[in-house]
Amino acid sequence: MLKRFGFVAFVFALSGLGCAPHHSSSCREITYKEQNFMVCHFIAGEDDMRMFLTDENQRPYYTFANVQKALAAQNEVLLFGMNAGMYDKKRNPVGLYVEDGQKLKTLNLKSGKGNFHMMPNGVFSLNGTDVRIEDSASFKASKRKVKFATQSGPLLVIGGELHPRFQALSKSKYIRNGVGVSGRNVYFVISNETVNFYTFASIFKDVLKTPNALYLDGAVSKVYVPDFNRHDYGRAMGPMIGVVGSKVRNDER
Repeated sequence: MLKRFGFVAFVFALSGLGCAPHHSSSCREITYKEQNFMVCHFIAGEDDMRMFLTDENQRPYYTFANVQKALAAQNEVLLFGMNAGMYDKKRNPVGLYVEDGQKLKTLNLKSGKGNFHMMPNGVFSLNGTDVRIEDSASFKASKRKVKFATQSGPLLVIGGELHPRFQALSKSKYIRNGVGVSGRNVYFVISNETVNFYTFASIFKDVLKTPNALYLDGAVSKVYVPDFNRHDYGRAMGPMIGVVGSKVRNDER
């Protein structure tokens, strides 16, 4: 499941980017504009992508380790994990959140301060092979039923263009993570050092060529990639997204 990265590697080669070739994984570390990022590529309908917020007893997961423990009880394993959208002090999603077809939080179209309200914000949704990123108003108008969804903001790339408020020389820099979609291809990106919005969004627009991309969070951004011996710790998280495999299949890799 974690062995497809040919398309991304090809794009990086054309772009003159430095890749870390030492892992047979869907994740790679790259250098872009002299800054380091991790990019992970999955395919909707082929990779088992799921979202996680609370366990069967409605207790928040908070950490990748707790998700791992719950999956292990079902003879499954977490192959990749990332925080998946902004949350409040109680770790509840700020905006729309759908898990396994159940809407646990409604769409948030209110105005306000902060990155979430840097309009347009957007929704990442997944329903089998149908994976999309779209602005929140369009998602509402579509009235589509989805299996998984998370709302966050701002949109990083909108119809192939950067969000109009991003500035190339902005000094607002954080560890950031986000997701971009092109067809059935899903790209999760986290910066390994602090970057501004403009540089971070440019990875999706200019390198991955995703027509739409969504910011997931900053400062609290975390990723779990066992092939890189990476398990980010720190503050408890709200919504998470992961790629799941069976224990047997993972042991055979």
